[in-house]
Amino acid sequence: MSDTRRRVKVYTLNEDRQWDDRGTGHVSSTYVEELKGMSLLVRAESDGSLLLESKINPNTAYQKQQDTLIVWSEAENYDLALSFQEKAGCDEIWEKICQVQGKDPSVEVTQDLIDESEEERFEEMPETSHLIDLPTCELNKLEEIADLVTSVLSSPIRREKLALALENEGYIKKLLQLFQACENLENTEGLHHLYEIIRGILFLNKATLFEVMFSDECIMDVVGCLEYDPALAQPKRHREFLTKTAKFKEVIPITDSELRQKIHQTYRVQYIQDIILPTPSVFEENFLSTLTSFIFFNKVEIVSMLQEDEKFLSEVFAQLTDEATDDDKRRELVNFFKEFCAFSQTLQPQNRDAFFKTLAKLGILPALEIVMGMDDLQVRSAATDIFSYLVEFSPSMVREFVMQEAQQSDDDILLINVVIEQMICDTDPELGGAVQLMGLLRTLIDPENMLATTNKTEKSEFLNFFYNHCMHVLTAPLLTNTSEDKCEKDFFLKHYRYSWSFVCTPSHSHSHSTPSSSISQDNIVGSNKNNTICPDNYQTAQLLALILELLTFCVEHHTYHIKNYIMNKDLLRRVLVLMNSKHTFLALCALRFMRRIIGLKDEFYNRYITKGNLFEPVINALLDNGTRYNLLNSAVIELFEFIRVEDIKSLTAHIVENFYKALESIEYVQTFKGLKTKYEQEKDRQNQKLNSVPSILRSNRFRRDAKALEEDEEMWFNEDEEEEGKVVVAPAEKSKPEDDFPDNYEKFMETKKAKESEDKENLPKRTSPGGFKFTFSHSASAANGTNSKSVVAQTPPATSNGSSSKTTNLATSVTATKGSLVGLVDYPDDEEEDEEEETSPRKRPRLGS
Repeated sequence: MSDTRRRVKVYTLNEDRQWDDRGTGHVSSTYVEELKGMSLLVRAESDGSLLLESKINPNTAYQKQQDTLIVWSEAENYDLALSFQEKAGCDEIWEKICQVQGKDPSVEVTQDLIDESEEERFEEMPETSHLIDLPTCELNKLEEIADLVTSVLSSPIRREKLALALENEGYIKKLLQLFQACENLENTEGLHHLYEIIRGILFLNKATLFEVMFSDECIMDVVGCLEYDPALAQPKRHREFLTKTAKFKEVIPITDSELRQKIHQTYRVQYIQDIILPTPSVFEENFLSTLTSFIFFNKVEIVSMLQEDEKFLSEVFAQLTDEATDDDKRRELVNFFKEFCAFSQTLQPQNRDAFFKTLAKLGILPALEIVMGMDDLQVRSAATDIFSYLVEFSPSMVREFVMQEAQQSDDDILLINVVIEQMICDTDPELGGAVQLMGLLRTLIDPENMLATTNKTEKSEFLNFFYNHCMHVLTAPLLTNTSEDKCEKDFFLKHYRYSWSFVCTPSHSHSHSTPSSSISQDNIVGSNKNNTICPDNYQTAQLLALILELLTFCVEHHTYHIKNYIMNKDLLRRVLVLMNSKHTFLALCALRFMRRIIGLKDEFYNRYITKGNLFEPVINALLDNGTRYNLLNSAVIELFEFIRVEDIKSLTAHIVENFYKALESIEYVQTFKGLKTKYEQEKDRQNQKLNSVPSILRSNRFRRDAKALEEDEEMWFNEDEEEEGKVVVAPAEKSKPEDDFPDNYEKFMETKKAKESEDKENLPKRTSPGGFKFTFSHSASAANGTNSKSVVAQTPPATSNGSSSKTTNLATSVTATKGSLVGLVDYPDDEEEDEEEETSPRKRPRLGS
């Protein structure tokens, strides 16, 4: 299997008449029992799997092309091709095929291509009819020859017979000699006939004829014949373009004459197909399939030959990165690489992999870094195209390069930062280049195509690098265009100060860290959108929209990296400044960014939004939009509807408490009334939950801080009727989850922190680190609510029937401090709670002192 003579690529022709690469392997011819005959087998060189199993059918027409190709059709619209690495291997397999079909290996095609109806029509004709008699090649016979060529195009078998006759008699060269005579004689009629003849011969779709017509000796005369289209008043000047206008530039002299000839031929044939020949009709689309294949395989050969010439490529890279190279030369070198990469798309995946690895080894990425920073627009555009080929092929290769580069270079000259700067500085009013570069950046930062191995995780490494070294470059235009010196102050800016060091801080007393929650709703309604048009330049707005699109992608895919960045830079507040833009598409981009954040339903983000009062600019935009029914209106309402449907409690409470008065007049949708309903339902639920908590825990007069809450909770749930005396409870032993208590206790804790210093002398004595000592006794005075020197709970002795809890009142008293009484009294509903306490499954054993 290591024999390179039998190494082949397998191709199939798709519906678009383009060749698809099916893989590389080694071909053999052997008898296959299942197929009952000799067959061609191709096994993949990578894993030995079967790429092709095709029986050599005695009636199938096999064609040998360009010494290394064998092409045939197995069924209607299913064409196959084997491209051999070496001519010797192609000859061996061709001999096997001819042997099965009983043909001479010297032929280029083993069978006539016929369809069923024509096979029936011609099977009874005598043997002498196998050849078409061509008229003698003379000027007065041109019309007859043209009629003959045109008449056979509708018949596959007659096309084959005519092609064979043209090939055997060297007829094409004779026709081209007549063309020269007609031009010299200015014989317009003869030139028109020659146009029909040469066009018809091209439509015969025969590779053997193409090799003659596209040889150096004949191709310019073929182009000359195709200039004289009878439908045109004046002939085209294709030869003049190919010889004078289209200049072949050798950026580095090509010493291989075969390679140079192949490049010339491919360009000219491509020109014939794309420019000279008319677009084929639906009935003619298959006529030029072999011409397409001819160009395709030529390109494969060119790329392979260039890739194997390491001296040539090394010289190209040396000149591309040499500072002494002048701009014109560098432009030619970049354009060469652009075309080279475009040709490489014809390679099969394994060869394309080797191709790009060769370019990377020679230094294509550092070279791109240089040329992408040049002033020449054409050079930058070509470099961007090359970069797109590299990113599309292997984003990991590009990521690995930039991370290695970061260890040796400043952030300003990193390749990704150069790309970002090119995106930001795009001079195109429509930002065509910026859109392309944004797509490439998106591919590079997409975790879906990042690799994870046992040794390292590309995702974490690259994202750490990107957020440390590149994100500030990407967001710079956004932060600059939303700073306060760019926009006039409005109500939003007056009340909330920016916290970024690079933005001028306004002279007002409100702190960003403590936003007021008691904003007048009337002020919001009176906001004026025209006060903060930011930015007003259409091109800048487009750029900011692109940046926001990329940041929105980050929110969806980068989790904690983007979360840290947003909160550290207070980025959402800056983005929402753009809600005031006169460009609605930009305001929508800002809103979409916030919508993605809320869509994550992350409480960190929710707290950030509520504490920063970041709904205000969104609601201002909704109210400023008035009664207009447009995309902005729908998008804002969808945002609040999402919060309502998903029942995001913290955001619902914030919106209702701060903005409902301004929104309650909006009745064409039920979203805001629905939010109010959700809010009230949750409030009722919390009140019910609060009422279900034991009374001793409901009293805010006993709350000092979080630790006291936990210790009192432990005291209650660790009560045991069977034992009296002292109890020590460690705060670490929580008998009830914190979630069982309402959020209102946070308020109790905060209000009591101010009294901590006053209450320290009255706290229970600690018996151990983190534990408090509580004394239980039968105190009549405590039951009556009088003061004592300690915290006392009256607990009766346990009885055999356990009924004492139903008739005993629990009383506690707390030492009065500084003349104020702080006591807890008996509650009539404690009887039921005490009964529940006896049977509570959450009750834990009491720890005795």
